[in-house]
Amino acid sequence: MKIKDLPDLEKPRERLNKYGAKYLSNEELLAILLRTGSKDKNVKELSSTVLTKLKTIEDMDKMTINELSSIKGIGKVKAITLLAAIELGKRVNTKSFNENITLNNAALINEYFSNYITGDKEKLLVILLDNKKRLISYQIMYEGTSEEVSASPKEIFNYAIKERAASIILMHNHPSGVITPSSADNSITKNLALSGQMLGINILDHIITNGKEFFSFYEEMNKNEA
Repeated sequence: MKIKDLPDLEKPRERLNKYGAKYLSNEELLAILLRTGSKDKNVKELSSTVLTKLKTIEDMDKMTINELSSIKGIGKVKAITLLAAIELGKRVNTKSFNENITLNNAALINEYFSNYITGDKEKLLVILLDNKKRLISYQIMYEGTSEEVSASPKEIFNYAIKERAASIILMHNHPSGVITPSSADNSITKNLALSGQMLGINILDHIITNGKEFFSFYEEMNKNEA
Protein backbone atom coordinates (compact mmCIF):
# COMPACT_ATOMS: atom_id res chain seq x y z
CA MET A 1 0.00 0.00 0.00
CA LYS A 2 1.28 3.44 -0.91
CA ILE A 3 1.76 5.94 1.91
CA LYS A 4 -0.85 8.28 0.40
CA ASP A 5 -3.45 5.52 0.69
CA LEU A 6 -2.96 5.15 4.44
CA PRO A 7 -5.43 6.79 6.86
CA ASP A 8 -4.22 10.21 8.01
CA LEU A 9 -3.59 8.92 11.53
CA GLU A 10 -1.04 6.47 10.13
CA LYS A 11 0.86 8.98 7.96
CA PRO A 12 4.08 10.13 9.68
CA ARG A 13 3.88 13.80 8.68
CA GLU A 14 0.25 14.11 9.74
CA ARG A 15 1.00 12.38 13.04
CA LEU A 16 3.94 14.72 13.73
CA ASN A 17 1.78 17.74 12.94
CA LYS A 18 -0.96 16.57 15.29
CA TYR A 19 1.00 15.01 18.16
CA GLY A 20 4.55 16.41 17.96
CA ALA A 21 7.86 14.79 17.02
CA LYS A 22 8.53 13.19 20.40
CA TYR A 23 5.45 10.96 20.07
CA LEU A 24 6.55 9.40 16.78
CA SER A 25 8.33 6.06 16.53
CA ASN A 26 11.81 5.70 15.07
CA GLU A 27 10.22 4.23 11.96
CA GLU A 28 7.96 7.26 11.52
CA LEU A 29 10.73 9.81 12.05
CA LEU A 30 12.93 7.96 9.60
CA ALA A 31 10.10 7.87 7.07
CA ILE A 32 9.77 11.65 7.21
CA LEU A 33 13.48 12.05 6.46
CA LEU A 34 13.43 9.50 3.63
CA ARG A 35 10.32 11.14 2.13
CA THR A 36 9.68 8.43 -0.44
CA GLY A 37 9.82 4.66 -0.60
CA SER A 38 11.02 2.35 -3.36
CA LYS A 39 9.26 0.45 -6.13
CA ASP A 40 8.64 -2.47 -3.78
CA LYS A 41 8.03 -0.71 -0.47
CA ASN A 42 6.33 2.41 0.81
CA VAL A 43 8.41 4.78 2.89
CA LYS A 44 7.30 3.28 6.23
CA GLU A 45 8.23 -0.21 5.07
CA LEU A 46 11.58 1.08 3.80
CA SER A 47 12.21 2.74 7.17
CA SER A 48 11.46 -0.54 8.91
CA THR A 49 13.96 -2.29 6.65
CA VAL A 50 16.68 0.21 7.58
CA LEU A 51 15.98 -0.27 11.29
CA THR A 52 16.29 -4.05 11.01
CA LYS A 53 19.93 -3.51 9.98
CA LEU A 54 20.66 -1.89 13.36
CA LYS A 55 20.89 -3.29 16.87
CA THR A 56 19.83 0.08 18.28
CA ILE A 57 18.94 3.41 16.67
CA GLU A 58 22.25 4.81 17.99
CA ASP A 59 24.08 2.46 15.61
CA MET A 60 22.98 4.59 12.67
CA ASP A 61 25.59 7.15 13.73
CA LYS A 62 28.27 4.54 12.97
CA MET A 63 27.09 3.80 9.43
CA THR A 64 28.79 5.26 6.38
CA ILE A 65 27.18 6.62 3.22
CA ASN A 66 28.19 3.45 1.36
CA GLU A 67 26.73 1.19 4.05
CA LEU A 68 23.43 3.04 4.07
CA SER A 69 23.17 3.32 0.29
CA SER A 70 23.80 -0.44 -0.04
CA ILE A 71 20.35 -1.02 1.50
CA LYS A 72 17.86 -1.57 -1.32
CA GLY A 73 15.79 1.58 -1.73
CA ILE A 74 18.35 3.86 -0.03
CA GLY A 75 20.44 5.72 -2.59
CA LYS A 76 23.27 8.11 -1.87
CA VAL A 77 20.96 11.13 -1.61
CA LYS A 78 18.87 9.48 1.11
CA ALA A 79 21.98 8.20 2.89
CA ILE A 80 23.48 11.70 2.91
CA THR A 81 20.19 13.14 4.18
CA LEU A 82 20.11 10.67 7.09
CA LEU A 83 23.72 11.31 8.11
CA ALA A 84 23.20 15.07 7.89
CA ALA A 85 20.13 14.79 10.12
CA ILE A 86 22.08 12.73 12.66
CA GLU A 87 24.90 15.27 12.79
CA LEU A 88 22.47 18.19 13.08
CA GLY A 89 20.72 16.43 15.97
CA LYS A 90 24.03 15.95 17.74
CA ARG A 91 24.87 19.63 17.33
CA VAL A 92 21.47 20.74 18.58
CA ASN A 93 21.89 18.48 21.59
CA THR A 94 25.32 19.89 22.37
CA LYS A 95 25.14 22.70 24.89
CA SER A 96 26.66 26.03 24.00
CA PHE A 97 29.29 27.36 26.35
CA ASN A 98 29.15 30.46 28.43
CA GLU A 99 32.71 31.75 28.51
CA ASN A 100 32.47 32.14 32.28
CA ILE A 101 31.13 28.64 32.95
CA THR A 102 32.71 26.99 35.98
CA LEU A 103 33.38 23.30 35.46
CA ASN A 104 33.44 22.07 39.03
CA ASN A 105 31.71 18.69 38.94
CA ALA A 106 31.80 15.58 36.78
CA ALA A 107 28.06 15.49 36.02
CA LEU A 108 28.18 18.99 34.51
CA ILE A 109 31.28 18.13 32.47
CA ASN A 110 29.66 14.96 31.15
CA GLU A 111 26.53 16.90 30.24
CA TYR A 112 28.46 19.47 28.22
CA PHE A 113 31.17 17.36 26.59
CA SER A 114 30.04 13.74 26.19
CA ASN A 115 28.55 14.33 22.72
CA TYR A 116 31.94 15.40 21.39
CA ILE A 117 33.54 12.03 21.96
CA THR A 118 30.88 9.37 21.45
CA GLY A 119 31.34 6.91 18.59
CA ASP A 120 32.97 3.61 17.75
CA LYS A 121 36.52 4.73 18.53
CA GLU A 122 38.01 5.94 21.77
CA LYS A 123 38.76 9.66 21.81
CA LEU A 124 40.62 11.66 24.41
CA LEU A 125 39.33 15.15 25.13
CA VAL A 126 41.59 17.57 26.99
CA ILE A 127 39.75 20.40 28.77
CA LEU A 128 41.75 23.37 30.04
CA LEU A 129 40.68 25.55 32.97
CA ASP A 130 41.93 28.73 34.62
CA ASN A 131 42.65 29.04 38.35
CA LYS A 132 38.92 29.54 39.05
CA LYS A 133 38.00 26.36 37.13
CA ARG A 134 36.55 28.37 34.25
CA LEU A 135 36.79 26.96 30.76
CA ILE A 136 39.71 28.20 28.64
CA SER A 137 39.58 25.77 25.72
CA TYR A 138 39.18 22.10 24.84
CA GLN A 139 40.50 19.79 22.15
CA ILE A 140 40.23 16.17 21.06
CA MET A 141 43.90 15.24 21.13
CA TYR A 142 43.86 11.54 20.39
CA GLU A 143 41.66 9.05 18.61
CA GLY A 144 42.46 5.39 19.04
CA THR A 145 41.00 1.99 18.26
CA SER A 146 37.68 0.69 19.50
CA GLU A 147 39.45 -0.53 22.65
CA GLU A 148 42.12 1.97 23.61
CA VAL A 149 43.54 5.43 23.16
CA SER A 150 47.12 6.47 23.84
CA ALA A 151 48.07 9.76 25.43
CA SER A 152 51.36 11.64 25.24
CA PRO A 153 52.00 13.72 28.39
CA LYS A 154 54.33 15.98 26.42
CA GLU A 155 51.72 17.02 23.88
CA ILE A 156 48.97 17.40 26.48
CA PHE A 157 51.05 19.64 28.72
CA ASN A 158 52.47 21.62 25.80
CA TYR A 159 48.87 22.43 24.90
CA ALA A 160 48.13 23.43 28.50
CA ILE A 161 51.24 25.61 28.78
CA LYS A 162 50.51 27.32 25.46
CA GLU A 163 47.00 28.20 26.65
CA ARG A 164 48.28 29.20 30.12
CA ALA A 165 45.98 26.74 31.83
CA ALA A 166 46.02 26.25 35.58
CA SER A 167 44.50 22.78 35.46
CA ILE A 168 43.31 20.02 33.15
CA ILE A 169 40.33 17.69 32.99
CA LEU A 170 40.75 14.57 30.88
CA MET A 171 37.75 12.84 29.35
CA HIS A 172 37.48 9.83 27.07
CA ASN A 173 34.77 7.50 25.86
CA HIS A 174 34.34 3.76 26.04
CA PRO A 175 32.56 2.62 22.83
CA SER A 176 31.64 -0.64 24.57
CA GLY A 177 29.37 1.33 26.91
CA VAL A 178 31.14 -0.06 29.97
CA ILE A 179 32.48 2.87 31.99
CA THR A 180 34.67 0.88 34.38
CA PRO A 181 38.29 2.07 33.96
CA SER A 182 40.79 -0.37 32.49
CA SER A 183 44.28 -0.95 33.86
CA ALA A 184 45.55 1.29 31.04
CA ASP A 185 43.12 4.04 32.12
CA ASN A 186 44.41 3.79 35.69
CA SER A 187 48.02 3.94 34.52
CA ILE A 188 47.47 6.93 32.20
CA THR A 189 45.66 8.85 34.92
CA LYS A 190 48.41 8.21 37.46
CA ASN A 191 51.23 9.12 35.08
CA LEU A 192 49.58 12.33 33.88
CA ALA A 193 48.76 13.36 37.44
CA LEU A 194 52.44 12.93 38.44
CA SER A 195 53.59 14.90 35.39
CA GLY A 196 51.12 17.64 36.21
CA GLN A 197 52.37 17.93 39.77
CA MET A 198 55.90 18.46 38.50
CA LEU A 199 54.77 21.20 36.10
CA GLY A 200 52.32 22.88 38.47
CA ILE A 201 49.34 22.05 36.24
CA ASN A 202 46.96 19.79 38.14
CA ILE A 203 44.88 17.02 36.62
CA LEU A 204 41.58 17.75 38.33
CA ASP A 205 39.73 14.72 37.03
CA HIS A 206 39.66 12.00 34.42
CA ILE A 207 36.15 11.12 33.28
CA ILE A 208 35.13 8.04 31.31
CA THR A 209 31.78 8.29 29.52
CA ASN A 210 29.51 6.24 27.30
CA GLY A 211 27.50 9.32 26.35
CA LYS A 212 25.06 9.03 29.25
CA GLU A 213 26.71 7.39 32.26
CA PHE A 214 30.15 8.38 33.44
CA PHE A 215 32.95 7.37 35.80
CA SER A 216 34.94 10.07 37.60
CA PHE A 217 38.38 9.25 39.02
CA TYR A 218 38.08 12.28 41.32
CA GLU A 219 34.69 11.24 42.70
CA GLU A 220 35.81 7.64 43.10
CA MET A 221 38.92 8.71 44.99
CA ASN A 222 36.92 10.93 47.35
CA LYS A 223 34.36 8.17 47.89
CA ASN A 224 37.09 5.73 48.89
CA GLU A 225 38.64 8.27 51.25
CA ALA A 226 35.33 9.11 52.94
